[in-house]
Amino acid sequence: MEAILYVSHGSRFAAACYEAARFVEQCKAAIDIPIQELCFVELAEPDIVTGVDRCVAQGATRIIVVPLLLLSAGHAKHDIPAALELAKQRHPSLEIVCGTPFGVHESMIDIIIDRIGEHPTPLDNESMILLIGRGSSDPDTKRDITAIARLLKEKTNVPHVDICFLAAIHPTLDEGLEQANASIYRHVFVVPYLLFTGVLMKTIERKLEALPVSHQQWHLCSYLGYHPRLVTLIQEQVLSLSLAKKEADSKGR
Repeated sequence: MEAILYVSHGSRFAAACYEAARFVEQCKAAIDIPIQELCFVELAEPDIVTGVDRCVAQGATRIIVVPLLLLSAGHAKHDIPAALELAKQRHPSLEIVCGTPFGVHESMIDIIIDRIGEHPTPLDNESMILLIGRGSSDPDTKRDITAIARLLKEKTNVPHVDICFLAAIHPTLDEGLEQANASIYRHVFVVPYLLFTGVLMKTIERKLEALPVSHQQWHLCSYLGYHPRLVTLIQEQVLSLSLAKKEADSKGR
């Protein structure tokens, strides 16, 4: 029997875990697979191995692991595979296939545009966007955020899109805010490229509140959140992995 195990980052903020759980309920309603469970990489329960155990206890013989992560960095490349290897040792006959984070995808650009569009002030030729990533020591993080910023600029035709990071990479949040503050743009749309609320979102809010008065108008947009477009991306990924399994089975006969 097939199962889906959704792997969220995890947070000490109960609201963040609740957001993930509510999103998984939306996915369950949209995907016709009998067993679907949620687990977390860190900071919340159940952990990944426990999530696998719960799927197996319900009769799962094959698990599609769906990382609820924005980009492919340390969690996707190391932490999730390591936990799945431990789970595999507990359940040697279990088949586990792992999907990928959302990554650089046109739907992610559309989500950013949707979040900016929720603000009453429209983008114009006096506007810039400051895209704030979580940050990681993995070099792919900066590459991917840079690619997203480029696609965002092309799709919105806004004069300038800049990037900064909350940890591990330059430019830092302070550097990004300083550069935007020194820019010629009247409107600065700040977009937290984050999937859920929590400490990092509070940090951005606090930094913006501390900015000196200037000629600019700062517009803090909502973090990405578990947008309905993500349900479609997950549907596509699960379908692709399921079809790959069926094709492999047919060739093996």
